[in-house]
Amino acid sequence: MGLSLLNNITSLEADNQLNQTSASLQNVLVQLSSGSRLNSGADDPAGLSIADSLQANETMLTQAANNANNGIGLLQTADGSLGQVTNLLDRAVTIATEAANGGLSTSQLAALDNEYQSIQAEINQIGNCTTFNNTNIFTGSTTSIFLGSTQDSIGVTIGTLSSTSLNLQGTDLTSNSDAANALVAINAAVSTVAQDRGTIGATLNRLTDAQNVINNQVTNITSAENLITSANIPADVTQEAQLSVLEQTGMSALTQANQSAQYILKLFQ
Repeated sequence: MGLSLLNNITSLEADNQLNQTSASLQNVLVQLSSGSRLNSGADDPAGLSIADSLQANETMLTQAANNANNGIGLLQTADGSLGQVTNLLDRAVTIATEAANGGLSTSQLAALDNEYQSIQAEINQIGNCTTFNNTNIFTGSTTSIFLGSTQDSIGVTIGTLSSTSLNLQGTDLTSNSDAANALVAINAAVSTVAQDRGTIGATLNRLTDAQNVINNQVTNITSAENLITSANIPADVTQEAQLSVLEQTGMSALTQANQSAQYILKLFQ
C-alpha cells in the first residue's frame, strides 16, 4: 500500500480493529463481573425472551408453593384444634359412662354434669376462637388455595365447630337415663370429629404433594434459566486474557500506523 498524505488507511483499519477488540473485552468483563451472559437485550434477544418467560413462570410457581404452605398451615391448625376436641370428648365419654351407672347421689351427678357442661363450653370456645392469619377457621366456608391456575386450585373446607354442630347441646348428666342418652350423642360426636379430621388429613396430604411437585418444577425451571443466562466463566476468563493481549497489541499497532506519516517527511529531506 502506498503512502498517502490525505488518509492514513492503515491507521483507520487499526483503530477500527482496536475498537472492536475493546468492545468485546468490555462485554466479557461485564459478563465476568455480573456472572450473567445476558446483560442487555442486544446480547441475545431470543435467549433473553426465553429467560424472562422462565423467570416469570418461576416467580409464579414460587408464590404458588407459598400458597400451598399457607393452606397446609391452615389445615394443621384446624387439625390441632380438633385433636383437642377429641381429648375433651374422650373425657366426656368417661364421665357420661360414670353418670349412667346407678348408685350415684344427686350431688355427684350434678358434679359430673357440671364438668360435662364445661366441656361443651370449651368446645364452643375452640370453635369460636381458633384463627389462622386473624381469620376464624371453623366457619363452614371453602377456602380456595391457588396453585398457579384456576384448574390447579384446591378447595379447603372446614366445617363449623360447636356443641350444637356436634349435637351435644341440650344433653346433660343429671340422671342415669340422661347420661345414657348423652353418651350416645357423645360417641356420635367422636365419630363426626374423627371424620372431619380424616377429611382434613386427606386435603393436607394433597396440598403437601402439590407443594412437592411445584418445588420440583421451580428447580427444573431455575436450572433451565441458569443454562441460558449464566456466563461460561472458564471460557470468559480465557477470552478475557486473549482480548487483553489483542488490545495491547492493537494499541501498539495503532501507534505504529500513526507514525507512518513521518516517513513521508523523510522523503523531503
